[in-house]
Amino acid sequence: MRKFLLIAFAATTLSACGINSVPTAEEEAKGRWADVENNYQRRADLVPNLVATAKGFAAQEREVLEAVTQARASATQVNLDPGDLTDPAQMQQYAAAQDQLSGALSRLLVTVERYPELRSNESFLTLQQQLEGTENRIAIARRDYNAAVQAYNTEVRTFPGLIAARYIYDAEPMQPYEATTAGAEEAPRVEF
Repeated sequence: MRKFLLIAFAATTLSACGINSVPTAEEEAKGRWADVENNYQRRADLVPNLVATAKGFAAQEREVLEAVTQARASATQVNLDPGDLTDPAQMQQYAAAQDQLSGALSRLLVTVERYPELRSNESFLTLQQQLEGTENRIAIARRDYNAAVQAYNTEVRTFPGLIAARYIYDAEPMQPYEATTAGAEEAPRVEF
């Protein structure tokens, strides 16, 4: 009986010290990061189709389209492994590359608004809707990643998870995704 109580006490103590919750929270955050990358990949795959369609209708806007293509190339060259999620510099570099592509896409969409012949093309409208949906998915994936990072960071910084984080897993807090574009906290002005 005494042995049974000792085993039950040990199991309860170990389960309460974060031995399972730290890796669970870490895997959740890494999974959410994979969702962010997946949505960025969707956007990177969609952009060439958008650019090809727009080029057919907007030869005069070559500069904007080339900026989108260059920004896409830059964004796909910057990779972030799950092991780099604790490095603020790596996170900022990744975010900056993605923000550069977002800015180029914004300029492209403004150009489209100026030229009604582009907006009337059904395939361009479909691609534009897909791109807008993808941007929404990216925003949701970033939010979900930040929520998972917050849960993980809370687990590794508070008792009892702190015990497992420090002494068993040597866990470090992860970096949330932060906007790097100057003025990102303010809504853009739209003028007609």
